[in-house]
Amino acid sequence: MTPVRVGVVGCGAIAQVQHLPNLAALRDAFEVTMVCDRSPALAKAVADAFHVPGYATDYRELLASDVEAVILCHTDPKTEAAVAAFEAGKHVFIEKPMCFSLKEADAILVAAQRSGRVGQVGYMKVHDPAFEAAKTEVDLGEGVRFVQVNHLHPDNSLHLKQFQLLRSNDLPASAAEEARKARRAALLEAVGDAPGHVERAFFTLAGSMIHDLYGLRVMLGQPSGVVSTEVWNEGRAISTVLAYAGGARCIATWVDLPDLWDFKETLEVYGDSRRVIVSYPTGFARGILSTVAVHGTETDGTAFRKDLAVAWESAFVRELRHFHDCIQRGTACRTPVASAREDVALIIDIIKAYQNR
Repeated sequence: MTPVRVGVVGCGAIAQVQHLPNLAALRDAFEVTMVCDRSPALAKAVADAFHVPGYATDYRELLASDVEAVILCHTDPKTEAAVAAFEAGKHVFIEKPMCFSLKEADAILVAAQRSGRVGQVGYMKVHDPAFEAAKTEVDLGEGVRFVQVNHLHPDNSLHLKQFQLLRSNDLPASAAEEARKARRAALLEAVGDAPGHVERAFFTLAGSMIHDLYGLRVMLGQPSGVVSTEVWNEGRAISTVLAYAGGARCIATWVDLPDLWDFKETLEVYGDSRRVIVSYPTGFARGILSTVAVHGTETDGTAFRKDLAVAWESAFVRELRHFHDCIQRGTACRTPVASAREDVALIIDIIKAYQNR
C-alpha cells in the first residue's frame, strides 16, 4: 500500500479529535505532510503535536505543495477552498457540510468533474458498521411503513472536555468577519433573507442534522417530498415530515439540549412486523461503537429481539480507508459531491416548507 501525501486544512476540534489521530494510525495509507490554519500559533502547535513536517496559514500555500490530497475541515463555507483544490489537481475530502447553496454545490461539482480527481464528502455514518448492518436488515425486510429520527444534541463543549485540545488566540480579526459574510451570502442564495430563528435552523440542518438526512437518503432513497416543517425554540428545535414512495413517512427531529450531557441520536425504521433501530454516539467520541437492534414478530406470533454484533472500527477510520481506496484503486466513491448536492437541495426544501407553511 502506497501512502497518499495529504494536507489538512483547519486545525480545530474535528481535526484534532478525529482526522489527525486517525490519519496517523493509518500510516500505511496516508502521510500527513502539511497542516493549515488561519491561526499561525495553532497551525504550528498542531503540526508539532502530530509530528507533521510543514504548516501554513493560507490553504493556497498548502495546495502549492506536493500533497496529493487535502482534507478540508476548516470553518464553513468550504466552497472556495474545495474548488481551488480540485483546480490544483488534488483529491479532496470535504468534511460536512459540503456547502449551503445549490450554486456553491454546482461550482464544486463542476470543478470536481473537470479535475477527474476524487471528491468525497465526510459522511462518516454511512461507513459505520452499525449503519451498514441496519441497511442490510432493512433491505431484507418486508418494506418500510414509518421512520423516526431523534437527534437530541447537547453543547459540544461538554464532550470536548475529555480532550486536551490545542487552542490559540491569534486568529486574524478579518477571518471571522469573512466567514460570517460568506455564510450570509450562501444563506441568501439558498433560502433568501430569513429571520434569525430560520437562519439558525438552516445552519443546524446543514451542520448537524445533515448526518440524519444523508443516512435517510442512503437507507431509503430521496424522499418524494417534504410534507411539513416546524421550527421552534428560537430555531434550536426542528421537526420535519418527509414522504417516501409507497406511502411511508419519516418524522425527523433535532433538538438543542445544551446542558444535558447525554447525547442521543437514533434512526428507527419500522415495517409491519419488524423494526431496526440504530443508536449513534457523538462525533466527538473515540472508541464508542454505534449499536443496532432488530425487533420483530415471527410467523408463529413469537416476538424476538436481537442485538447485532458490529465490527470494532470507527466510522471515521473506515471513511478514510475508503478515501484511500478511491484514490489508489479507483473504487467508486460512496459519498461523492453529486450525492451531497441532493442533501443541500433537501435542506433548502425543508426550510422552504416552513417558510411557505
